[in-house]
Amino acid sequence: MRALVVYCHPKEGSFNAAVRDTVLDKLQRRGAEVRLIDLYQRQFDPILPACEFDAYLDCPANVAPVARDVADLRWADTLIFVYPTWWYGLPAMLKGWLDRVLLPDVAFLMPDAENKDIRPGLTNITSMGVFTTCGASRWLTSLVGAPGRRTLTRGVRLICAKGCKVHFAAHYLMDSSTPESRAAHLVKVGKAMDKLIGKAPSRRGNKTAVA
Repeated sequence: MRALVVYCHPKEGSFNAAVRDTVLDKLQRRGAEVRLIDLYQRQFDPILPACEFDAYLDCPANVAPVARDVADLRWADTLIFVYPTWWYGLPAMLKGWLDRVLLPDVAFLMPDAENKDIRPGLTNITSMGVFTTCGASRWLTSLVGAPGRRTLTRGVRLICAKGCKVHFAAHYLMDSSTPESRAAHLVKVGKAMDKLIGKAPSRRGNKTAVA
């Protein structure tokens, strides 16, 4: 298993960091190869400049400005996002990462003479996890349409491998959260990860296998 974790939060020590660490711990216990993209730590520039926009369809030259991230994306078979939901959507940093990295001939294939619509390009991605926090309640987020969740679990999911499995977990009402609600959510994240990647073998099972 090769997992790419895309993490987006400006403050280390946030609850999102605890979610990230839970995800990474599950991957480590599972024995997965892991690459972490920490967008704020890297000071990733989310702005799509005019020069990149003009070269957007110039494949494969369009990859050059974000070659490192594209290589990570092509390497992975599991893609996991950890981020806070702001104004019901993705943080600008994460949205900009999608804009600049999910390129033609990388994430999707452009329409051509035989195809009127785009086609999946991330066929190497067979599993996706989406973990977020929301200040609003579940019902209010649903009323607005949950655009952030839909962008990832529907939009990005549709350009991944056919049958790509997706697991989503959100802690709603973060502004009135409690230590108990946050602890319970980390348990929920852990269970979602177990469903996504499978549980790590028990130590007893490992000893038996070695013997």
